[in-house]
Amino acid sequence: MADDSAGRRMPFTFLAELQRKFTSTAQPSSSSDDTPAYALQGTFGPVIAQLMEQYNTSPPTDELARAQSELAQVKDIMVQNVEQILSRGERIELLVDKTDNMASQATAFRRGARTVRRSMWWKNTKILSLSVVVGLFLLWLIIAQFCGAGLNQCSTKS
Repeated sequence: MADDSAGRRMPFTFLAELQRKFTSTAQPSSSSDDTPAYALQGTFGPVIAQLMEQYNTSPPTDELARAQSELAQVKDIMVQNVEQILSRGERIELLVDKTDNMASQATAFRRGARTVRRSMWWKNTKILSLSVVVGLFLLWLIIAQFCGAGLNQCSTKS
């Protein structure tokens, strides 16, 4: 009998180990027909007790259970890696969205800057034209004071 927590493999592993030790310690000269009942209890009893103590305190690791445990650990690590990759993918998508937004804002800024530059050029051109017209008018006024309004008196008569 074994506890349910031991599983099905552990008791059979114990029995196989017990059988192996029994067959290795039994004398080959004696046959099972010649051996009386309980004859080996004195010599093999301590071996059974020692093996039971070993399996009760620190049972040997079952290869299948150990492999399943390692597989579960590897699976957990892989799930964490996939989650990290997905998280990085989401961050990359966020960066791509921000980059697209910045590119559209840069295009809008460029258009706005071009519009401002053109309007400032026209404004400067208008001010320059007006300044030239005012300058010519002032020049005409000054000359007109000395030569008359039609500039007839400044002409040289030969």
